[in-house]
Amino acid sequence: MRKKITIDPVTRLEGHGKIEIFLDDAGNVENAYLQVPELRGFEKFCIGRKAEDMTQLTTRICGVCPVAHHMASAKALDRAFGVEPPPTAKKLRELMYNAYYIYDHILHFYFLGGPDFIVGPKAPASERNVIGVINKVGLDVGKEVIKHRAYGQKITAIIGGKATHPVCALPGGQSKPITEEERREIESMAKSCVGFAQFSLGIFDKVVLGNPEFMKLIKSDAFNLETYYMGMVDKQGKVNFYDGELRVVNQQGKEHLRFDPTNYFEAVEERVEEWTYSKLPYLKDVGWKGYVGGSGSGIYRVGPLARLNASNGMATPLAQQEYERMYDALGGKPIHSTLAYHWARLVELLYAAERTLQLSRDPEITSKDVRNLPRNGGFGEGVGVVEAARGTLIHHYKLDQDGLIKDVNLIVATTNNYPAICTSIRIAASALIKDGKVDDGLLNMVEMAFRAYDPCFACATHLIEGRTLPIVDIYNKQRNLLKTF
Repeated sequence: MRKKITIDPVTRLEGHGKIEIFLDDAGNVENAYLQVPELRGFEKFCIGRKAEDMTQLTTRICGVCPVAHHMASAKALDRAFGVEPPPTAKKLRELMYNAYYIYDHILHFYFLGGPDFIVGPKAPASERNVIGVINKVGLDVGKEVIKHRAYGQKITAIIGGKATHPVCALPGGQSKPITEEERREIESMAKSCVGFAQFSLGIFDKVVLGNPEFMKLIKSDAFNLETYYMGMVDKQGKVNFYDGELRVVNQQGKEHLRFDPTNYFEAVEERVEEWTYSKLPYLKDVGWKGYVGGSGSGIYRVGPLARLNASNGMATPLAQQEYERMYDALGGKPIHSTLAYHWARLVELLYAAERTLQLSRDPEITSKDVRNLPRNGGFGEGVGVVEAARGTLIHHYKLDQDGLIKDVNLIVATTNNYPAICTSIRIAASALIKDGKVDDGLLNMVEMAFRAYDPCFACATHLIEGRTLPIVDIYNKQRNLLKTF
């Protein structure tokens, strides 16, 4: 009997990872881990760079989450340079940020996480992809998916200069305003995105909520983990992606911590393990108890479900209705089902579309007052925090007297979730694997435990793979091999 099962590579995520499942003599799961075989490097090679270059450098961490890194970096530089952006600049940043949520959440639901539900968790692996989704829901729906994801990217390009790796945010504001013509175009696309978000929730109703087997899976012990939850909230305690305080609730949904994001280091501690290149954060006041849930464990979760659990609701009316419906259907707050991340993600998609529409209609949004220049000439320290699509993202920079970066700490969403992901995988594997019997469909259901988090390992680890290096052959013009290395 096999004593170890390896899923390598895990699929439908950004980056590289593998799952190691260890069995006891009876063939039952003794332990399981998600191993990240990529070396983290960004924190080091940013040192010595000009601070104002960080908004450009850190977008290259990832091609999926560049807007999140761009905004976290800009907010960190605002503080380091001691300058507050004008109101219009903040609104433009938030407008672009919600457009990023639109295309990112569409990506996960239809391309990455959705195939497990729309096509089926035990469908052949060749069908568990976006092509399988389109075959299931129809070509016309596939066209709408592509169109609305493109809308999110086009709004990002209008404001940010580029759809991927934007270039607009500067210390103290934005590089340019938007015109009235651009505003009208954004408004039209945002309006369409609201309808598409509602349509996507309708698909979820039909395919998932209307399927007793899927509902049984969502509510099963295999995908249940009780942890603390962290997310950004506004002054009313509602979800906000761009700005606010960080709120942590416990396993019963009661507030455990609420703090200014710039003081994150008072709440969060990071640890390292020799078998992975990603750090493992936990709540400092609770402490590290290993890969277990419950009130005695400092493990916390971030991301769509965590944000909704940590909040008092959504700040837009349609999303608030869906928020209430989700909690009514799954037994009230907080929800501990890992698979409920998918439903929460669609609630956020609707909120992001509504908020994009609201901001596009704001009378101030076309103002040309988009930047305050730093004037005190001093350099210091800055922390910038936003809610990336996958969860809380922290950029912390320290500058020297010449305005060069002397220290960087990045805690990305997937890093925050990493201890919980490992724990979720162990729980799922333990519930699903008995007597050493496995098949492709069952192992995919184990993968569903991590896929719900939408992990982004390029963000979490950066960038050199801990695998066999490529072999390079050099030939002369006569095609004779000269050297191999």
